[in-house]
Amino acid sequence: MITGVKNIQNEVVSKAEYDKLLQEYQSLKTQLSELQRMIFGSRSERFVPVTDGQIDLFTGTALSEQAKVQKQEISYTRTVGTKKKQKPIRTEIPSHLPRVEEVIEPSEIEPGSKKIGEEITEILEYNPANIYVRRIIRPKYAKPKNTGVVIAPMPSLPIPRSNAGAGMLAQIAVSKFIDHLPFYRQIQIFKRQRLNISPSTIGGWFNATCTLLEPLYDTLERHVLHNSEYLQADESPIGVQDSHKKGSLHQGYMWLFRNPENSLVLFVYNKGRSREAPEKVLENFTGTLQTDGYKVYQALNTKGDITLLGCMAHARRYFEKALDNDKSRSEHVLKQIQRLYAIERNAKEREINHNMLKRYRQIYALPVINEIEIRLKEMSFEVLPKSAIGKAIAYTLNIYPNLKRYIEDGKYEIDNNNIENAVRPLALGRKNYLFAGSHQSAQHAAMMYSFFASCKANNVNPFIWLNDILNRLPEYKANKIEELLPHNWM
Repeated sequence: MITGVKNIQNEVVSKAEYDKLLQEYQSLKTQLSELQRMIFGSRSERFVPVTDGQIDLFTGTALSEQAKVQKQEISYTRTVGTKKKQKPIRTEIPSHLPRVEEVIEPSEIEPGSKKIGEEITEILEYNPANIYVRRIIRPKYAKPKNTGVVIAPMPSLPIPRSNAGAGMLAQIAVSKFIDHLPFYRQIQIFKRQRLNISPSTIGGWFNATCTLLEPLYDTLERHVLHNSEYLQADESPIGVQDSHKKGSLHQGYMWLFRNPENSLVLFVYNKGRSREAPEKVLENFTGTLQTDGYKVYQALNTKGDITLLGCMAHARRYFEKALDNDKSRSEHVLKQIQRLYAIERNAKEREINHNMLKRYRQIYALPVINEIEIRLKEMSFEVLPKSAIGKAIAYTLNIYPNLKRYIEDGKYEIDNNNIENAVRPLALGRKNYLFAGSHQSAQHAAMMYSFFASCKANNVNPFIWLNDILNRLPEYKANKIEELLPHNWM
């Protein structure tokens, strides 16, 4: 042995130090796995189990037996060359698109020729957005005997004393918050059409649009929070420029609330992620709130009585990430969760009502839920707490009373996926415009995301809706403004 080199192979470490080193190793291994997953791995959480003889929930047949049936050899006789290869079928052009006819006559038509038909070919074409000027002309008339002048009243405009119409304002908002085009990119697009709009002008138009929509946003908030006993909640970060510190970026949060009964979605901006934000919004709410395991939701202090409902998708996500750490245990839990989702899909296909769904879950889902809980408690004594599988088990057991509560009412959903889908436009927008220019701009963004997410959930075209709303809102009766919300709008 070389002098000066310590022979660590003969060292004896204590059990506590060994466990500490093992936990550090597992933690580093998990971090490395997460980094590899972020760089090289698929973002999909889809789990495809390896069949091991497990009985299928609905057919009663072992999955391995089904696989064997699929592998049986089948002999048959095939005749080659008798069938012609079919030509590809061209997708039919939708009938609702406007047609511009172009008639091409033959260059030479002999005298006495008679038209016997025509060949029609339809080709899809595209014109860039058509910007035009709406010119309002109001003739003035002098009354007889010099008694005065009569002129038609000026129609209401979305922004008084502005030359921006409802269509232009709607296009700017839809382009930014649905197509994720920042204002500077829209300005470049307008320049290609020989229309120069300054950044301050387009910003002023947008702020004025939000001011006009504030009463409708307040109405949306009431319909989301006060007309239901069941809500879903989530939160997502957004960068905001801080005017107090030059060059610094503040991390604010969008808090989302979804009403599953009318599919309306509410975004609320807050400067932080503390519990004061949801407490302010849910101050008078009484009912069931479905969330992930974020501890803030478990410590809400409001006037109403709130019961928490868990999200199965979040629990599943932890075990999916733990596959590299402990494949056998993770796969076991994922298979059981997969059975729960199969029950939900089967019930959805049958289109049963809430009462029938509750009974269906009590019969089929409850035994699976109890089986998962028993196995999780057993596994909690078999794994390291700081390993990926240990964290997955601890997270799930901590919120398990909330997770299994969805079987108590047919109107409850098994997970929070619908509200997470509403967050996606915000996540895509962050990659394009990076941050909001101020806290007020972030709240304006929350307003637009609320309207457009509600339009999507109710299958409403966002541009047509907003264009119509901006034209009607200035003179609409305040006590009937709820008729303009996406789920009521015609």
